[in-house]
Amino acid sequence: MSDHKIPYKIYLEENEIPRYWYNVRADMKNKPAPLLNPATLKPMTAEELGAVFCDELVSQELDDATRLIPIPEEIRQFYAMYRPSPLMRAYRLEKALGTPAKIYYKFEGNNTSGSHKLNSAIAQAYYAKKQGLKGVTTETGAGQWGTALAMACSYFGLDCKVFMVKVSYEQKPFRREVMRTYGADVTPSPSTTTEVGRKILADHPGTSGSLGCAISEAVEVATHTPGYRYVLGSVLNQVLLHQSVIGLETKAACDKYDIHPDIIIGCAGGGSNLGGLIAPFMGEKLRGEANYRFIAVEPASCPSFTRGRFAYDYCDTGMVCPLAKMYTLGSGFIPAPNHAGGLRYHGMTTTLSQLYHDGLMEATSVVQTDVFKAAEQFARIEGILPAPESSHAIRVAIDEALRCKERGEDKTIVFGLTGTGYFDMTAYEKFHDGKMTDYIPTDEDLAIGFAGIPSINL
Repeated sequence: MSDHKIPYKIYLEENEIPRYWYNVRADMKNKPAPLLNPATLKPMTAEELGAVFCDELVSQELDDATRLIPIPEEIRQFYAMYRPSPLMRAYRLEKALGTPAKIYYKFEGNNTSGSHKLNSAIAQAYYAKKQGLKGVTTETGAGQWGTALAMACSYFGLDCKVFMVKVSYEQKPFRREVMRTYGADVTPSPSTTTEVGRKILADHPGTSGSLGCAISEAVEVATHTPGYRYVLGSVLNQVLLHQSVIGLETKAACDKYDIHPDIIIGCAGGGSNLGGLIAPFMGEKLRGEANYRFIAVEPASCPSFTRGRFAYDYCDTGMVCPLAKMYTLGSGFIPAPNHAGGLRYHGMTTTLSQLYHDGLMEATSVVQTDVFKAAEQFARIEGILPAPESSHAIRVAIDEALRCKERGEDKTIVFGLTGTGYFDMTAYEKFHDGKMTDYIPTDEDLAIGFAGIPSINL
């Protein structure tokens, strides 16, 4: 492809399912910094990454140059069961807010996994099967990724071992049971089944766990079990690549119906949903074809963007994974047990971290009770019960629409509704019973995590 403006219809077949994934890194002037080997502090090679990840996924992870990567037909056929997902206009919400703004949302909850995670899960399971592997290991926070991967592995006849963050394992038993229904083995993390899990428990007795802990355990099992590889539901470049189907469909729908977004909003934990949603729009901004305001929304209890540091850090608590240059709170940071389990990772994908560092997008944080107020308001008005993660984007979309009302601005807002909240009713119960609290880490709390960030200047 040339550097001229891309006609987004080339991405789609007649059924409007993308034929390609879009790699936003190809259009970035400042590429994400490479992953580093924790032993040598040199960029990870394909051979080194291949000991952990599937071969084709390693190729995608390291590819900073190929703009369009074809989606295998078998994956597209699977996508056809639930894609394209709808781009909805929130007419009733607009009316209730009395705002001149137009509000649209891309709804990714219309599949059994209940979230956008299936877009990458099926791709990663496909490449694992193609490589002839027996199974895969992974971590999951709120459970959406674990559910999606369990479904994908079942489809391809792969074994699936999931380490679920302990607080979510206890808060969301039904999400756990869906994974087991699809044949996955689910273990609360940190656990006593791995060496790194036992060490974390010894160092942090009674911990509620974190995604960083669960990643360490999943990687240990993958690298010590023949015929297995580790797969990840967020953070990695390959995952953002697969999730670009969200943005490609959104962009195609906007072009088709003459919708011109001014503000694009997504919740941000590791970055997969936000990165996928904004990808083609960010590509236009990078190529100088259009301008958009991008807003990443994170929980105030785990503020990687808004209070983190842009530095090389370990991707996991056990410090066995590669180091990534990202916005991070420190791999030892274990956030409070908030109810947005998918937004409790200590860092942020290197791609979004670089874009944020370059001033191409914004970030904000919101407290938990305000998020659930927005979730309840959206459910009552628009008829969809949103996941806690998605509700972070809803909160800020509502806030931006109200600012438009105050200023008399007729702007168009698009946000990502990543999934449904039917397995999150314990959280809704605590909110309704007035038992939900807002925790914001102090500077002293964050200093503990920052102290563990290695000093690497490259």
